[in-house]
Amino acid sequence: MEQLTAFILPAVIIGILLFGFFKGVPVFDTFIEGAKGGISTFFNLIPPILALIVMVSMLNASGALTVISRMLSPLTGVLGIPEEVTPLCLLSPLSGSGSTAMFEKILATYGPDSLVGRVASVIAGSTETTLYAVTVYFGAVGVKKTRHTLFASLFADMTSFVVAAFTVQLLFF
Repeated sequence: MEQLTAFILPAVIIGILLFGFFKGVPVFDTFIEGAKGGISTFFNLIPPILALIVMVSMLNASGALTVISRMLSPLTGVLGIPEEVTPLCLLSPLSGSGSTAMFEKILATYGPDSLVGRVASVIAGSTETTLYAVTVYFGAVGVKKTRHTLFASLFADMTSFVVAAFTVQLLFF
Protein backbone atom coordinates (compact mmCIF):
# COMPACT_ATOMS: atom_id res chain seq x y z
CA MET A 1 0.00 0.00 0.00
CA GLU A 2 2.85 2.42 0.83
CA GLN A 3 4.38 1.84 -2.59
CA LEU A 4 1.06 2.67 -4.24
CA THR A 5 0.64 5.93 -2.31
CA ALA A 6 4.18 7.00 -3.24
CA PHE A 7 3.15 6.99 -6.91
CA ILE A 8 -0.20 8.79 -6.62
CA LEU A 9 1.09 12.39 -6.69
CA PRO A 10 3.55 11.82 -9.56
CA ALA A 11 0.80 9.98 -11.48
CA VAL A 12 -1.60 12.91 -11.01
CA ILE A 13 1.05 15.41 -12.17
CA ILE A 14 1.91 13.31 -15.22
CA GLY A 15 -1.81 12.93 -15.96
CA ILE A 16 -2.33 16.69 -15.87
CA LEU A 17 0.69 17.28 -18.11
CA LEU A 18 -0.48 14.67 -20.62
CA PHE A 19 -4.05 16.02 -20.60
CA GLY A 20 -2.76 19.53 -21.27
CA PHE A 21 -0.43 18.32 -23.99
CA PHE A 22 -3.20 16.42 -25.84
CA LYS A 23 -5.60 19.37 -25.49
CA GLY A 24 -2.99 21.70 -27.00
CA VAL A 25 -2.58 23.80 -23.86
CA PRO A 26 0.83 25.44 -23.39
CA VAL A 27 1.36 23.68 -20.05
CA PHE A 28 4.54 25.45 -18.94
CA ASP A 29 3.24 28.93 -19.84
CA THR A 30 -0.03 28.19 -18.06
CA PHE A 31 1.90 27.01 -15.01
CA ILE A 32 3.96 30.23 -14.97
CA GLU A 33 0.81 32.38 -15.19
CA GLY A 34 -0.75 30.43 -12.32
CA ALA A 35 2.40 30.81 -10.22
CA LYS A 36 2.36 34.58 -10.83
CA GLY A 37 -1.25 34.71 -9.65
CA GLY A 38 -0.39 32.63 -6.60
CA ILE A 39 2.47 34.91 -5.61
CA SER A 40 0.24 37.94 -6.05
CA THR A 41 -2.42 36.38 -3.84
CA PHE A 42 0.23 35.49 -1.24
CA PHE A 43 1.46 39.08 -1.00
CA ASN A 44 -2.12 40.39 -0.78
CA LEU A 45 -2.79 38.08 2.17
CA ILE A 46 0.23 39.06 4.27
CA PRO A 47 -1.21 42.31 5.81
CA PRO A 48 -4.50 40.84 7.11
CA ILE A 49 -2.81 37.70 8.44
CA LEU A 50 -0.12 39.78 10.13
CA ALA A 51 -2.81 41.95 11.75
CA LEU A 52 -4.58 38.84 13.03
CA ILE A 53 -1.35 37.40 14.48
CA VAL A 54 -0.53 40.69 16.23
CA MET A 55 -4.06 40.90 17.65
CA VAL A 56 -3.91 37.38 19.12
CA SER A 57 -0.42 37.98 20.52
CA MET A 58 -1.58 41.21 22.17
CA LEU A 59 -4.60 39.46 23.71
CA ASN A 60 -2.36 36.83 25.26
CA ALA A 61 0.47 39.11 26.37
CA SER A 62 -1.72 41.82 27.87
CA GLY A 63 -3.81 39.49 30.00
CA ALA A 64 -6.96 40.69 28.25
CA LEU A 65 -7.87 37.10 27.45
CA THR A 66 -8.02 36.28 31.17
CA VAL A 67 -10.04 39.41 31.94
CA ILE A 68 -12.53 38.71 29.15
CA SER A 69 -12.82 35.08 30.27
CA ARG A 70 -13.64 36.14 33.81
CA MET A 71 -16.18 38.69 32.59
CA LEU A 72 -17.91 36.03 30.50
CA SER A 73 -17.89 33.39 33.26
CA PRO A 74 -21.49 34.08 34.42
CA LEU A 75 -22.73 33.61 30.85
CA THR A 76 -20.59 30.57 30.13
CA GLY A 77 -21.65 29.06 33.45
CA VAL A 78 -25.32 29.36 32.48
CA LEU A 79 -24.51 27.79 29.08
CA GLY A 80 -22.71 24.90 30.76
CA ILE A 81 -19.26 25.76 29.43
CA PRO A 82 -16.58 25.26 32.10
CA GLU A 83 -14.82 28.52 33.00
CA GLU A 84 -11.44 26.91 32.31
CA VAL A 85 -12.43 26.34 28.67
CA THR A 86 -13.52 29.94 28.03
CA PRO A 87 -10.06 31.10 26.86
CA LEU A 88 -10.09 28.28 24.29
CA CYS A 89 -13.53 29.41 23.14
CA LEU A 90 -12.24 32.95 22.73
CA LEU A 91 -9.09 31.93 20.85
CA SER A 92 -10.44 29.23 18.55
CA PRO A 93 -12.21 31.65 16.16
CA LEU A 94 -9.06 33.79 16.04
CA SER A 95 -6.03 31.57 15.82
CA GLY A 96 -5.39 27.90 15.18
CA SER A 97 -1.95 27.92 16.79
CA GLY A 98 -3.13 30.02 19.74
CA SER A 99 -6.09 27.74 20.38
CA THR A 100 -3.89 24.65 20.03
CA ALA A 101 -1.48 26.04 22.63
CA MET A 102 -4.41 26.84 24.93
CA PHE A 103 -5.85 23.35 24.36
CA GLU A 104 -2.52 21.73 25.27
CA LYS A 105 -2.33 23.89 28.40
CA ILE A 106 -5.83 22.80 29.43
CA LEU A 107 -4.98 19.13 28.92
CA ALA A 108 -1.72 19.46 30.84
CA THR A 109 -3.48 21.21 33.74
CA TYR A 110 -6.74 19.25 34.02
CA GLY A 111 -6.04 16.01 32.15
CA PRO A 112 -7.78 14.60 29.10
CA ASP A 113 -10.33 12.55 31.09
CA SER A 114 -11.68 15.41 33.18
CA LEU A 115 -14.84 17.31 32.25
CA VAL A 116 -12.73 20.32 31.29
CA GLY A 117 -10.36 18.19 29.21
CA ARG A 118 -13.18 16.43 27.39
CA VAL A 119 -15.08 19.63 26.64
CA ALA A 120 -11.87 21.25 25.41
CA SER A 121 -11.16 18.21 23.23
CA VAL A 122 -14.57 18.34 21.58
CA ILE A 123 -14.30 22.09 21.05
CA ALA A 124 -10.79 21.80 19.61
CA GLY A 125 -11.94 19.11 17.20
CA SER A 126 -15.17 20.72 16.09
CA THR A 127 -14.53 24.42 15.61
CA GLU A 128 -12.98 26.50 12.87
CA THR A 129 -10.65 29.48 13.02
CA THR A 130 -13.46 31.68 11.77
CA LEU A 131 -11.74 35.05 11.64
CA TYR A 132 -8.66 33.52 10.03
CA ALA A 133 -10.77 31.79 7.37
CA VAL A 134 -12.78 34.93 6.65
CA THR A 135 -9.57 36.97 6.46
CA VAL A 136 -7.84 34.57 4.10
CA TYR A 137 -10.72 33.66 1.80
CA PHE A 138 -12.34 37.07 1.56
CA GLY A 139 -8.93 38.75 1.41
CA ALA A 140 -7.82 36.47 -1.42
CA VAL A 141 -10.64 37.66 -3.64
CA GLY A 142 -10.64 41.26 -2.43
CA VAL A 143 -14.01 41.26 -0.62
CA LYS A 144 -14.18 44.07 1.94
CA LYS A 145 -17.79 43.72 3.13
CA THR A 146 -18.50 40.33 4.63
CA ARG A 147 -22.21 41.02 5.20
CA HIS A 148 -23.64 38.29 7.39
CA THR A 149 -20.72 35.89 7.08
CA LEU A 150 -18.94 36.97 10.23
CA PHE A 151 -22.04 37.00 12.44
CA ALA A 152 -23.26 33.63 11.13
CA SER A 153 -19.82 32.06 11.54
CA LEU A 154 -19.33 33.33 15.10
CA PHE A 155 -22.87 32.22 15.97
CA ALA A 156 -22.01 28.75 14.63
CA ASP A 157 -18.86 28.75 16.78
CA MET A 158 -20.86 29.72 19.87
CA THR A 159 -23.38 27.00 19.12
CA SER A 160 -20.59 24.43 18.83
CA PHE A 161 -19.15 25.52 22.20
CA VAL A 162 -22.51 25.08 23.92
CA VAL A 163 -23.32 21.79 22.19
CA ALA A 164 -19.84 20.44 22.99
CA ALA A 165 -20.24 21.20 26.70
CA PHE A 166 -23.79 19.83 26.78
CA THR A 167 -22.90 16.65 24.90
CA VAL A 168 -19.85 15.88 27.04
CA GLN A 169 -21.84 16.42 30.25
CA LEU A 170 -24.70 14.30 28.91
CA LEU A 171 -22.55 11.39 27.74
CA PHE A 172 -19.73 11.23 30.27
CA PHE A 173 -20.82 12.69 33.58
